[in-house]
Amino acid sequence: MTRAVEQLRLKPAQLTAILSEHLFSMPAASSEVEQGFVGHERAKEALDFGLSMDALGFNVFAMGEPGTGRQTLIKQMLTALASERQTPAEWCYINNFDEVHAPFKLYVSPGDGKLLLKRMNTFIDELLDLFPEVFDNPGYQRQKGAIDREFNQKYDEAIAVVEDTALKHNVVLFEENGEIGFSQMVDGKPLSDKEFAEQDEEKRAEFYLLLAKLENLLSEQLIELPLWKRTSSDKLRKLKYETAEQAVKPLLKELEHEFASNLGVLKYLSKVKSHVVDAVLEILVDEGAESQNDKEARKLVVEQFLPNLLVPREAGEGAPVVYEQNPTYQNLFGHIDFASFQGSNYTSYRLIRPGALHQANGGYLLLDAEKLLSQPLIWSRLKLALKTQEISIENPYSEFSQPGLYSLQPEKIPLQVKVILLGDADIYYTLQEYDQEFTELFRVLADFDRHLVNNDDNLVAYANLIRQRALQNSYPAVTDAAMVELVRYGLRRAEHQHKISANIVQINDLLDEANYLWNKHDGNGDGELTAEFVEMALAAKQRRTGRMSETWMSEIKERQVLISTDGKQIGKVNGLTVLEIGDSVFGTPARITATVYAGSQGVTDIEREVDLGKPIHSKGVLLLTGYLGHKYGQGFPVSISANIAIEQSYGHIDGDSASMAELCALVSAITHLPIDQGIAITGSINQHGEVQSIGGVNEKIEGFYRLCKDKGLTGNQGVIVPMTNIVNLMLASDVIEAVEQGKFSIWAVEDINQALEILMDTPAGEMSKTGRYPRKSIHGMVLDKLSAFADILDGGDE
Repeated sequence: MTRAVEQLRLKPAQLTAILSEHLFSMPAASSEVEQGFVGHERAKEALDFGLSMDALGFNVFAMGEPGTGRQTLIKQMLTALASERQTPAEWCYINNFDEVHAPFKLYVSPGDGKLLLKRMNTFIDELLDLFPEVFDNPGYQRQKGAIDREFNQKYDEAIAVVEDTALKHNVVLFEENGEIGFSQMVDGKPLSDKEFAEQDEEKRAEFYLLLAKLENLLSEQLIELPLWKRTSSDKLRKLKYETAEQAVKPLLKELEHEFASNLGVLKYLSKVKSHVVDAVLEILVDEGAESQNDKEARKLVVEQFLPNLLVPREAGEGAPVVYEQNPTYQNLFGHIDFASFQGSNYTSYRLIRPGALHQANGGYLLLDAEKLLSQPLIWSRLKLALKTQEISIENPYSEFSQPGLYSLQPEKIPLQVKVILLGDADIYYTLQEYDQEFTELFRVLADFDRHLVNNDDNLVAYANLIRQRALQNSYPAVTDAAMVELVRYGLRRAEHQHKISANIVQINDLLDEANYLWNKHDGNGDGELTAEFVEMALAAKQRRTGRMSETWMSEIKERQVLISTDGKQIGKVNGLTVLEIGDSVFGTPARITATVYAGSQGVTDIEREVDLGKPIHSKGVLLLTGYLGHKYGQGFPVSISANIAIEQSYGHIDGDSASMAELCALVSAITHLPIDQGIAITGSINQHGEVQSIGGVNEKIEGFYRLCKDKGLTGNQGVIVPMTNIVNLMLASDVIEAVEQGKFSIWAVEDINQALEILMDTPAGEMSKTGRYPRKSIHGMVLDKLSAFADILDGGDE
């Protein structure tokens, strides 16, 4: 190869990031220290603003990929911010005695909710102790006796008048089984029925006339008996009520004194005062009610008077921070339970259950956007709650429920919450484009980086995170060399020598696997976690997901897939592809072939013609026509018919990273210059022949290297990659070792000329001042062949 080509060969030091073990030699971190955070400065600034902004609509959308630490950073910031915020109020639901289906809300100061419940429970216990024993006191019994005597006196006076009248006519009045009767007397003695029947008819008739007069008199005297009875009952009822009221009054006074500073509780106690006596008389004193034990009686009183505290809080604990992992309607907005009694369902204000919005009210609520949007009804109701700043507890499917099903309509609770949605870029931009309310409600974007800058400060902080995790999980001490491998893995995941993956979860997973292997191999458990265990964990991970790549390589080895790694052939080149199947990502070569003949059909992409080539791949092939016309068609019309195909490809192909390989195969087919099959090539080109970056460069190089290694390294094999991809090289150690030993080569090119010279071992040629290329150069041969094609076509026209 020419000296210029040799200069394109990369040195081993260029194939990976250089990391020093000394950089990670640092004092052992303490597991008690709060986990730090690395990078994401833009997101931190946005969170500082969004979380502190109290205006309506400044909720936050945290945009980034899972595993980048969004949730960790947000929770750390929220914990610090929430501890400085005032503890929000507690909310209760209380009985609406007038309309039980519409319970009232009750506001209490932080920490007072539990106190109120405790005191109300004590109050209920005191009621149970008082009643019905309070009616046994002498004062009540004396007044009750006076009312009874007053009634009895009026009754006795009325009966006495009738009785005197009867005696004057020799008739006696008697009461039997609550009924009043009359009997005729003879010689001072009442007659029996037999004796009365033995009297003559005239005397009996006289008695019946007298009896009618006496019954009329009795009716006249007792005509006001219902009034006396009602008056007596009213007096007894009033006495009972006043006695109960006087007994309850001191208890309520004590409650009012304890909660004098809370107007809401005082208002609630005033409602209790106006209904508690009636409830006590009905439940605890009613003699007509079915007998019940103390437990049942207490439950009935509790169901009417004990507040339903939704979310208890402690004074001074700060604002709440809630992460709802499963944002169903009930989990988010709360719900109303139903209980069963004697075969029928019932509910009450005591069965109202809080949701995440109640728990986070006055603080911060974290939600996963994807889970939230999977249920459109919840998303629309959440937006409504944030706009109206009210929490409504209702059955979202009430219109579909059984008609007549009894439910509650609790009073709405004021809502003041900062919502942070966690989601990726696709969700954010879709919502921003199609949902105007989203733009109004989530005005702050916290954009988390996918990568962190590879500088000493970030690397040290990154390593400290890993060591802290090891300490928290009681892992062995991680050596500096092992830390180098872990950080190198982070760089490899980012595919960049100067950027490290922000997905710390992937590195933590590798650490966990290395620790597993350490436990398996180190029986004593007193060694260190060295780089050897990290490398073993990586190898094990590759082994678990490597079945597809091994199958593909075995098919090439068995020549089921035709790939050559030595020799030279015309119109054939080894391109490089990346296959991604589930979590298995691997590179594999693919043979690209081109055929050329005289004609004017242009360059035909066979993959596109059979609908296997997707748009970006087809664009890359079309660029070849632009390159050919621009490069060789300045002096005559370029007339050519060519076919390009990726051989033995039976699936959809996308991406333009094969366009440089396709152009090289096309030039080889035109010039009949053979291409070295031991060299694979990847890269995208533009119409001017400049080489552009591609993705998956590490997998592509390693895939071809392992194929060459399997078939036998010759020392002449290698891969051509774009110059701009050097910064993306984070190759495996065995590839770097082969490069060091001269068994494998990697070239980086900037334009198509350099790639052609490497593949064909022939100068590409530079255009002279007269506009011609050297005859023995690649471009000179192409011009000659295209000129010949043009002459053939022109001759055919003539």
